[in-house]
Amino acid sequence: MRRIIGIAGAPGAGKTTYAVALAARLGGVHVPMDGFHLADVALDSLDLRDRKGAPETFDAFGYAALLARLRTETGHTVWAPAFERDLEQPLAGAIGVPADAEVVVTEGNYLLLDTPEWRAVRAQVDECWWVEVDEVVRRARLVARHVRFGKTPQEAEAWVARVDDANAALVTAGRAAADRVVDADELVPPTSPPPR
Repeated sequence: MRRIIGIAGAPGAGKTTYAVALAARLGGVHVPMDGFHLADVALDSLDLRDRKGAPETFDAFGYAALLARLRTETGHTVWAPAFERDLEQPLAGAIGVPADAEVVVTEGNYLLLDTPEWRAVRAQVDECWWVEVDEVVRRARLVARHVRFGKTPQEAEAWVARVDDANAALVTAGRAAADRVVDADELVPPTSPPPR
């Protein structure tokens, strides 16, 4: 059975950078939660477009189902979605997890959120680590990211204050449930997967 390591943390904590480095170090595959963003057309139908990135704007049960497949379906390539930041949309079937991959590193804000759909996700993760980062650094990264992908600096600041900071407060409440806390600025992530 394939091992799955989860990387959780607040928006802008450096989860993706850390997860990509850890997957490379372990010879695994990085499969982010962000592929399970609901598309804008779905968010519009649910009147959630202005909260994009909040827990309810993801298909968490779909994410849990993919992680369950990744754990057990090791005889063929399993295809996972990605998130295209230039489009701000999910892309189906963008990440191939080959049969010989022994480790998947997945990451996202809500892996430790204590609600039914996110508990279903956590149940598929062998070990979940929390990425810690200075709050000033985290917010600056978020503003810069939003500007890089099309918002004005004022729009970016407002989005961080209204959406990202609220999500950060929500997920930080789950930090104590993490199996390990790691420093986002750690250049070399741990070299061994969690024990079987």
